[in-house]
Amino acid sequence: MDERDPDPQRPGRWEAGERDPDGRELQQFLLFLGSALTAAGEAVNQIEERLLRVAAAYGAPQARVSVLPTYLVVSLEPGQPATLEPTRQLRGGLRLDQTALVYDVLRAAERADVSPAAGSRQVLAAVDMPPRFSPMVRTTGHAVLIGGICLILAPTWGDIILAVLFGVVVGVMRLAGGRWASAQMIMPVLAAFTVSAVTFLLADSGWADADLRAMVAPLVTFLPGAMLTMGVVELSAYEMITGSSRLVAGALQLLLLAFGIIGAAHVVGVPAPAAGDVVPNTVGWWAPWLGPFIVGAGTYLLHAGPRRSFGWLLLVLYAGWAGQYLGNLVLGGYLSGFIGALVLTVVAYMVERRPTGPPALVSFLPGFWLLVPGALTLIGITEYLGQDTVRGAEDLIGATASMVSIALGVLCGHPFYRALRR
Repeated sequence: MDERDPDPQRPGRWEAGERDPDGRELQQFLLFLGSALTAAGEAVNQIEERLLRVAAAYGAPQARVSVLPTYLVVSLEPGQPATLEPTRQLRGGLRLDQTALVYDVLRAAERADVSPAAGSRQVLAAVDMPPRFSPMVRTTGHAVLIGGICLILAPTWGDIILAVLFGVVVGVMRLAGGRWASAQMIMPVLAAFTVSAVTFLLADSGWADADLRAMVAPLVTFLPGAMLTMGVVELSAYEMITGSSRLVAGALQLLLLAFGIIGAAHVVGVPAPAAGDVVPNTVGWWAPWLGPFIVGAGTYLLHAGPRRSFGWLLLVLYAGWAGQYLGNLVLGGYLSGFIGALVLTVVAYMVERRPTGPPALVSFLPGFWLLVPGALTLIGITEYLGQDTVRGAEDLIGATASMVSIALGVLCGHPFYRALRR
């Protein structure tokens, strides 16, 4: 991040009039930066606010920015020509280390400490950066992450073993299909069908119990919990197009996963199980409390967490988990998601202020898997499409309320943190 174009009279600052008289470099920089933030999963209202701050730092206080699901539009002044940048080429999102680098560029840009041309190169370098860990390490991280989620769902020892083995299989499938966009679209169905068919076959032969929650754990990396929650956040901020698009995309992914499970049940000949048939936790009371540590380790390996960020990641995960746990004891299940998301968001922004702390988006996005809105919704949809229609409708209503409470917690977390700073 040392490549700068300083103004000799203001060291470390960039002078727009001298360096970029027509504003093309700044406009391109804003487009690349906004595209990368969109791929990282940031809410569009936050992206627009940060880009306007960057534009003002570079001498364009009247800039106009519009962020939509597949493209951005930027104009530096009212009435001036606008430029459009598609974001479809950044499909698949960014890893955690890539997101951290993009936020490093963003922070430098908010101080005008980097020239627009150099900033554009740094954003592109972050987006094109190869994975820090080998495919074997990432597959191992996927299996570890699945084991942690399974612990949080309070399963049996057999469920944990099955979930970890399935985590390896699904991790290999994701790596193999990550090179083709068409394969990524059908991967949720293939993964759900494979995991469910094998589970039902084992249950039919007497080797294992068909536990729907154990089947959900290996599919956790497909669950759009963060997407659904961010969609509600954006709708609350009156970002109708992007918020609605996220909700539709997340609901479709849940339907694809549920279709794979129900399809496997019909092909194998075993009816889809209901959540009421799940065997109680036989591992121990400590299993859900060990889960966040295992989830943090798996997330760090799978998504290439930034260096020196593992401890901060664990701190944020445990803060959100403890907040949800205490909220459940005091306020009940629906409001526990609100308390967990509120605590998780506040702690994530506090960690961001530390010299070695990762950006808030890096540390609190994995926390959505602990709050598990997507897992509950998948169970509800599967039951609704399967045998237990009444229980499925109840679970869907409960999961929707949980998702809304989590979104409200994220919405309230940032202003609450700013109030604490003051």
